[in-house]
Amino acid sequence: MVGPVAPFRQSGRVRDRIVAFVRHPRAVFRRNLDELPFDYPPAVVLIADLAFLLTGIAATIQRHEYFPSPLPLLALVVLFVSLPLFAFLGVVPTPAQLMLTSLTATALYLVQPVGTDFAPFVLVVAAGEVAAISSKRVSVPFVVVSIGMLVAFDSVGKLPWREGSVPFEGMPMYALGVVLGWMVGVMLQSQRRFLYQEREYQGIRAAQAAAEERRRIAREVHDVIAHSLSVTLLHLTAARHSLQTDRDVDEAVDALTDAERLGRQAMADIRRTVGLLDGPSKHLAEPSAEDIAALVDDFARAGLSIDAEISGDLDAVSAAVGLALYRIGQESLANIAKHAPGADVRFRVAVDAATVSLLVANTLPAGSLTLGTGMGLTGMRQRAELLGGRMTAGPDGKGWSVQVRFPHTPPRNTMLCGWLTAGLPVTLTSKGPRGHDVAFGPSAPIRQENA
Repeated sequence: MVGPVAPFRQSGRVRDRIVAFVRHPRAVFRRNLDELPFDYPPAVVLIADLAFLLTGIAATIQRHEYFPSPLPLLALVVLFVSLPLFAFLGVVPTPAQLMLTSLTATALYLVQPVGTDFAPFVLVVAAGEVAAISSKRVSVPFVVVSIGMLVAFDSVGKLPWREGSVPFEGMPMYALGVVLGWMVGVMLQSQRRFLYQEREYQGIRAAQAAAEERRRIAREVHDVIAHSLSVTLLHLTAARHSLQTDRDVDEAVDALTDAERLGRQAMADIRRTVGLLDGPSKHLAEPSAEDIAALVDDFARAGLSIDAEISGDLDAVSAAVGLALYRIGQESLANIAKHAPGADVRFRVAVDAATVSLLVANTLPAGSLTLGTGMGLTGMRQRAELLGGRMTAGPDGKGWSVQVRFPHTPPRNTMLCGWLTAGLPVTLTSKGPRGHDVAFGPSAPIRQENA
């Protein structure tokens, strides 16, 4: 039963398409144009069909003296038989159908010759269309066959250039027209190929940009979470130690308050960073080199023993390098807080006329040190290399150290200031799990003791 039913279904589909075209001709024709597999603008398709229409009508009108011969009208019907099939049923003409109909229609026209004939221009338009939608292996033989057919008709006197002309007088012009039509089609196809390549390149670039943005956001989220959790855990450890050992409720409350503050700050930072996934947003300030002192202070207040020194003019450090220094220092301190919370830490930042350097070194705890398998070191190295810097991380004989250097060219208006301040160290020293000393400037330190 499958065999007999299929034709009825097909005929019903054809009838539905015809009814739809009668009711909504413009909408159906527009839909058929949009469904063309050639990926050309509808205007190009309509111009090509209009050229076919005008050329065929002109060639038919030229043969009015042969009336009532049906050959000119038959040629016009053959030339446009695919148009109603496309308009009504959406049947897309193939290159083979286009070549066959154009050669047949031209031959029917040339059987009845006229002077200054428009019939060969049917092959000119067809050569352009075939070249635009098919490969050269198809279009070049069609051009050769078309010119050969014109030569054959001209040799028997069926293609006069004008009345009384000799054979082959106008043949070069007709052949040149076919070749030019083919060249136009090749140019259109080349442009379409370039368009495909450009779309592919744009897709690749968009994917690369999206991947890089995801990596950047992943680094930011990792840095924020690692820093916040490490410092929070240090505060919680200090609070537990205060309650279990010293029975110091006030110190425990201070530690828990700091942990709560850092937790809220971490949530805000995570919301800001993840919010970048929603698309472009207003510019939000990123940490810079000037925030490094506050970063060290956070870890010191959480109980990490840090001997920090910052020398040079941090104002001369670019925003990108400053952010990298901050994040690398943040990740290094977070790793120490995670893997060696009781270690002594040396934290050095130096800015001179040629380089900006960071050193974070710590003593190793008793026993072997278990390193994490996350993206910390990889992310730090990527940050350094993206800005032309170099980073090394590993055991240094006394413990573990992370060193990074960036090339540095201070602005002209800040070079003198950098030279004057290069030798003025800024020292932060932390002692004890809850207290720390802070000293700024070359003179006697200003001590701030936090209970």
